[in-house]
Amino acid sequence: MTQQPPVGHLLDEALLGEPVASTAGGADEFVLEAVGLHKRYGHNEVLRGVTFGVQRGDVKAVLGPSGSGKSTMLRCLALLEPVESGELVPLPERVLARERREIGMVFQRFNLFPHLTALGNVMIGLTEVRDRDRKEARTIAQSMLARVGLAERERFFPSELSGGQQQRVAIARALVMNPKVMLFDEPTSALDPELVGEVLAVMEELAREGMTMVVVTHEVGFAKRVADRVIMMDAGSIIEDAPPDEFFGNPRQERTRKFLEAVD
Repeated sequence: MTQQPPVGHLLDEALLGEPVASTAGGADEFVLEAVGLHKRYGHNEVLRGVTFGVQRGDVKAVLGPSGSGKSTMLRCLALLEPVESGELVPLPERVLARERREIGMVFQRFNLFPHLTALGNVMIGLTEVRDRDRKEARTIAQSMLARVGLAERERFFPSELSGGQQQRVAIARALVMNPKVMLFDEPTSALDPELVGEVLAVMEELAREGMTMVVVTHEVGFAKRVADRVIMMDAGSIIEDAPPDEFFGNPRQERTRKFLEAVD
């Protein structure tokens, strides 16, 4: 029998892990805010003074080439990565752990526990982090799986699900924690093209319901249809931030225009 990694270790990534240290500051109107973030990996400066905020109910799409810092910015917003300088989350450290639970994140590669069913994957945050009893957690998790169209797949293991179904389980697992904001890191990039639509449909429904969302994506159509604002990142900086009509119809930056020509 293959030995499974300890649940506590797996929870670090799948359920976002422990909060990292941050500095105080920010405006009350933002659900999430970052001011002047700098992040390095060795000599590589990945974020160069990024300032970013999302208000309640906003849907922000983040576009940009590979290596532009999009995913790193998202991980910093989720308190998964420390930063060299800048301000993150306007809260003192003693309440960061509680606030950290208000952020849901969906990754590129699903990060499901292979030894748990779909239902078990959705329940685990409730039982291990929220300390809900198993009967209550099961009821809540079943309701959330139904919400993403997977009520009939609750007893299936990840290996028995398609990529699109696995990603919808991952979305349900994040939603069941009742987050204030959902962060999506290229949630369709690991999917076959025919499976992309089922995941985007769930995300569009969340947006219609008023969920606050930040979505790093290459899905230009989704950004046009759903986002309130679209952001372009390049070389670790935000170079454009505009409503979809303006961003796609008349971008200010030449770099944005060239990027859109390439992806279209």
